[in-house]
Amino acid sequence: MNKSLVAVLLGVLLGAFLMPSPATAQSAFDGTWKIDLKQVHTPKKPDVMLLQDGMYHCKTCAPPITVKADGSDQPVSGHPYFDTLAVKVVDDHTIQETTKKGGKVISTSTTTVAGDGKTATFEFTENRDSSAEPVTGNGTMQRVAKGPAGAHAISGSWRTESYGSVSDNALTRSYTVDGDTLSMSSPTGESYSAKMDGSDAPYKGDPGTTSVSVKKLGQHVMQETDKRDGKVISVAKMTVAADGKSMTIAIDDKLHGSHMSFVAMKQ
Repeated sequence: MNKSLVAVLLGVLLGAFLMPSPATAQSAFDGTWKIDLKQVHTPKKPDVMLLQDGMYHCKTCAPPITVKADGSDQPVSGHPYFDTLAVKVVDDHTIQETTKKGGKVISTSTTTVAGDGKTATFEFTENRDSSAEPVTGNGTMQRVAKGPAGAHAISGSWRTESYGSVSDNALTRSYTVDGDTLSMSSPTGESYSAKMDGSDAPYKGDPGTTSVSVKKLGQHVMQETDKRDGKVISVAKMTVAADGKSMTIAIDDKLHGSHMSFVAMKQ
C-alpha cells in the first residue's frame, strides 16, 4: 500500500472522528467509541502511482514523492511522519514499502496486484513512539486507470474499496466533556484538551497534527479542525444519532483534496 494511502487511512481513523459534545453534565459524547469498518465510505478521488525504469513516483502524496525503487532507504522531505522511503520490487505484481524517521522503522506495507490487474490487496504496520502496540491493517483497492505500457502492475490510479481489518487501537477513542472543555485520549497515545469555542489547542502524540479546534454547530453536531503548523489539513463534521448510539462523521481532507465518511459506535 503506498504511503499516501497509509497516511490518509491513519490520519482519518486515528483522529478525525474525535469530536466534542455539548457542555453538559452527562454528555452523549462521553465514553469510548469505535469505528465500524463496515460503514466506512472511502474517498472517491484515486491515488496515482508510477513504477517504471527503476523509479517510484507517488503523484498524489502530499507532497509528491519520487525515489529509486531499489529497496534502499531514499531521503524524502516535507513529510512529518518519515524522512526516508524504501521501495522494493518483489515481483511483477508486488511491492514492499518501508518508511523510517531518524533511522527508526515507522511503517511497512505490502501491495499485491491481482493477476487480471483490476484489483489489489494491501497490508500495513505502523509504529508510533507514543503507542505501546503498532497499528496494523489490510484492505483492497480497485483500479481506476491503467499505468503506461511497460510499467510495473502497481502503476496507475487506484481507489481504496474497503478495509478488511484495522487494529482496535486505531479505531477506538475515549473522551470527556468538563464544562466548556473536551479532553480526548487514545490507545495510540494521542490526546488534547480543547475549549469548544473554536480556539486552537495543542494536539499531542501525532507529528502530523500540531493543533486542533472544536466548535459546536448544533445540539448534536460538532466540527473539528486539525492544523499542521497553522495550516488547516482537515475538517470533520460529526452528527450524533438521536439514540446516542452512533456518530456519523464526514471528513474533508484538505491535504489530498478528498472526502470520506464513516460511523463510530458507542461502546
